[in-house]
Amino acid sequence: MRVLVVGASGFLGGEVARRAHLAGHRVVGTYLRRPGTSSAASWVRLDVRERSRVRELVAAERPQVVVNAAYRQSEWSATADGAAHVAAGAAEHGAHLVHVSSDAVFSGRADHYDEDALPDPITPYGAAKAAAETAVRALHPQAALVRTSLIVGQGASVHERRVHALASGEQDGVLFTDDVRCPVHVSDLARALLELAQQERGGMFHVVGEDAVSRHELGVLIARRDGLDPDALPAGLRARTGPPGALRVYLDCAATRGVLGTELRGARRFLA
Repeated sequence: MRVLVVGASGFLGGEVARRAHLAGHRVVGTYLRRPGTSSAASWVRLDVRERSRVRELVAAERPQVVVNAAYRQSEWSATADGAAHVAAGAAEHGAHLVHVSSDAVFSGRADHYDEDALPDPITPYGAAKAAAETAVRALHPQAALVRTSLIVGQGASVHERRVHALASGEQDGVLFTDDVRCPVHVSDLARALLELAQQERGGMFHVVGEDAVSRHELGVLIARRDGLDPDALPAGLRARTGPPGALRVYLDCAATRGVLGTELRGARRFLA
């Protein structure tokens, strides 16, 4: 396949590009500030906020699949408007779209959220991701929308870097014991995205690990794997100190597991 990975210079996008290349696909990867260092992709600069530029790139590359892993957590125009521009470009040129969303679209008020759950965000980022979902569904009804959670890898994720900084004393702060998510390994997530791309499946999917753990427990698991002292990780309560946001968000992915061959391991397993 010809695969366009939007946001390929990022943590998840880079893994998607690498795995697509290993599978024999021709990969074009986009970046905003600087290209990635991997030879798995041909690199092209793209600002998803520029609708005409997105349209021109999709028209020039004619990908069969577009995977959109781009976002900027603090910027509505990149996260919401950018997703709409990518969806419109993919739909116009007949490319299947796999769009990456987030569990941030939920408030945490429900016990669990399955694939049919409606967004009820309580943060600006969650609202932007929810708006992106709405835009993608409207502009590209056959697209696959994939909600995920905290993404962890082999030391390169923001969560792993924070654990190392806290354990060494290079950074102040705490890891919350009341903030619970279902972390996923970046390799499992990338494989699932490419599986959905190859099958050209559409609809809503939840791709997360099977274990619901607090950010502090996740930090302890990372520390033990990396030979750090878990007791050096400060603990705290998000409900008491903030920042504002959902506490326990459990994504139920039973329906998604029913159509995926990719195994979605839990954090207690992939960090063992």
